[in-house]
Amino acid sequence: MKYKFKIPKSKTDFLELIAYLSHIGVYFMLFGAIAGLSVAGYYSFKVPSPDKLTNRKVEQSTRIYDRNGILLYEVFGDQDRTLVDLDYVSPYVVNATLAAEDAEFYTHGGFDGLGILRAAFNSLTGQGLQGGSTLTQQLTKNALLTQDRRIERKIKEFILSVQIESKYDKNEILSWYLNETPYGSTAYGIESASQLYFSKSSSELNLAESAYLAGLPQRPSYYSHFGVNPDSGIARQKYVLTLMYERGWVEKNGERKKISKEEFDEANAFELVFNQGDTSIRAPHFVFYVLDKLYEKYGEDYVKSSGLKVNTTLDIGKQDEIQKIVQEELDKATYLNVGNAAVMAINPKTREILTMVGSRDYFDSEAGGQFNVATAKNRQPGSSIKPLVYATALKQGYTASTVYMDVPTTFKAVDSGSKDYSPKNYDGRFRGPIQFRYALANSINITAVKTLYIVGMDNFLETATDFGITSFDPNVYYGLSLALGGGEASLFEMTNAYAVFASGGNFQEPTGIKTVLDRNGNDLNYSISNPTTKVLDPAIAYIISNILSDNNARLLAFGPGNYLEFKDQQVAVKTGTTDDIRDNWTIGYTENVVVGVWSGNNDNTPMNSQLASGVTGAAPIWNRSIKQFVQAEGVEPNKFEKPENIVEKNVGKITGGDPVENLEESRLEYFVKGTQPDSRSDMVVELEVCKKDGKLANDDCKKDKKTETREYIKLTTLMPLWQEDLDKWLKENYEDKDEFKKFFPPTKISSYKKD
Repeated sequence: MKYKFKIPKSKTDFLELIAYLSHIGVYFMLFGAIAGLSVAGYYSFKVPSPDKLTNRKVEQSTRIYDRNGILLYEVFGDQDRTLVDLDYVSPYVVNATLAAEDAEFYTHGGFDGLGILRAAFNSLTGQGLQGGSTLTQQLTKNALLTQDRRIERKIKEFILSVQIESKYDKNEILSWYLNETPYGSTAYGIESASQLYFSKSSSELNLAESAYLAGLPQRPSYYSHFGVNPDSGIARQKYVLTLMYERGWVEKNGERKKISKEEFDEANAFELVFNQGDTSIRAPHFVFYVLDKLYEKYGEDYVKSSGLKVNTTLDIGKQDEIQKIVQEELDKATYLNVGNAAVMAINPKTREILTMVGSRDYFDSEAGGQFNVATAKNRQPGSSIKPLVYATALKQGYTASTVYMDVPTTFKAVDSGSKDYSPKNYDGRFRGPIQFRYALANSINITAVKTLYIVGMDNFLETATDFGITSFDPNVYYGLSLALGGGEASLFEMTNAYAVFASGGNFQEPTGIKTVLDRNGNDLNYSISNPTTKVLDPAIAYIISNILSDNNARLLAFGPGNYLEFKDQQVAVKTGTTDDIRDNWTIGYTENVVVGVWSGNNDNTPMNSQLASGVTGAAPIWNRSIKQFVQAEGVEPNKFEKPENIVEKNVGKITGGDPVENLEESRLEYFVKGTQPDSRSDMVVELEVCKKDGKLANDDCKKDKKTETREYIKLTTLMPLWQEDLDKWLKENYEDKDEFKKFFPPTKISSYKKD
């Protein structure tokens, strides 16, 4: 048809334009139909026969091993299906599945046209291939095709779905779907899922249980009660119930059905009681941590079906032993209301995760055992954060002999919206002058807060970030209580942060996976770029390690023979307990292992006030756990290697500078080269006094040569604004005691008169 385009000016012109456009439309439709038929014809020869639904091969499971080749878990390894007829399954399961996955199942021919258009739009706009799958298409993907997301697979899926719909009855297709679908953990098919989650047959499931299981296939491992996001599964169940109530589903007779308001409310209020879990899994918290990493890299569908061999970093022998230690020590501490604990062990040289005990008992669902406390970021680290505060001070030139004043101190509010802050020490005592080494070793609160004040919040947060603590929010005003663990962090982060000290100042992300092999044994090169970053001077790391392994330095707080003490080797360790006694920590290390322990309660209820940091709670678990590594056969006693830029020097036990004879004893200290004192402290003053009364010499006393030079220690604070607090405390505690006269140089002039 020939046509010359022109702007229509009459009815005849308009009709000619319409006729032309109609011809063009017909040509496009014919072309599209021919193209579609061609594509369908081409791929029809490349798709498997629908008959394979009855004689297909089962996909291979992915196996996860520990570092020594011991099997920890098979992902969907138990695919021994118990096939059930549709009539056997609870009607609630059928209805919930239709409402959640394919409400129009009984009315379509295997595909949802609007869903396909939506999926195509998502693909073209870069949102991925999603949103267009019917139950038939899902069955086709699970049973006959791969799990990839390519266009070619979607075309094959479409063709096969149409073929299956034309060959089999709808109830057969629905029955196959329910028997094929993965439901998380090892559950494969509705009967296996029903037994795994609720220890009952699928014919006995009620509405609430059915809605829960029907919600799992969308993201089985994510929603599974036995995964790392159990609350998400409950939220998904509520959504399925809402779909059943508001949208409903179409039954085979074409009638749309919905649950009643009474059924909806009753199911929503029903408390699901889960089975104790799959006890065939070993180190479950670690396994699910690894699975999350694999899903993130390869996709959940691929990991479930591709027969991967995953070699992890875990030592299952030590894992099992430490799990036993946790249970035994918690049994001893029931009187302290300590209900749970978690343990992390990391190799600081490689950052390989050696153990991850996430709770007292993963399989105790009533006690919340599935919740992995080791990775939870909602715990306050207490005093275990202090080494990072003091490391920040060392970076700024302060030293292990820097003198603090441990006296009652009030830190004024920075604005009208906050309050003055007057921290207390754990034992309610104050020790006056105390040097950096002993302040850290004995976990003195006053000095830690003063250190944070001196170094500045921004500088400390920079250190924490460098050490891998990402849970501190720079936009949140924590105040100086952050020096005492007032923020929130995870045991996972804190243990790896201590690995910075253990490794001489290096940061690296922890890893739980060594290699991933495909079903043919080919290495998939899982290891992503995981660079090592130098975040701390090795000399500073050494000084912190030396202090934390100094048994004599911490005697003030812990006494001799405590759980932190190792006589035959250097083991650095720090405890921490929050003021409200909700979180109790012990983290310690050698150059070869870092072990971190948290104890407390899942619901964040406080422990008994009698709990003593370093004596009860986390410390006994830590002591026994780290011994699994440091006292293992063939392990040499640890000694922290001293960097070249460390210098040793004797300093005064009081002043921290060159020792002052007759005023103080001396001790050995370690310094970053260039920061060691080269003179007496500024606190040492020499005064000419009159021998007669010990007051400042007047002229008569000097003329009679009745004077002498005496030395005193005039205690001063690191910041002038704290001097008033110090002077008040000295007057109340030292002034009337002869042994402390050296801290009170005379201020009055002698009344001596010449004879």
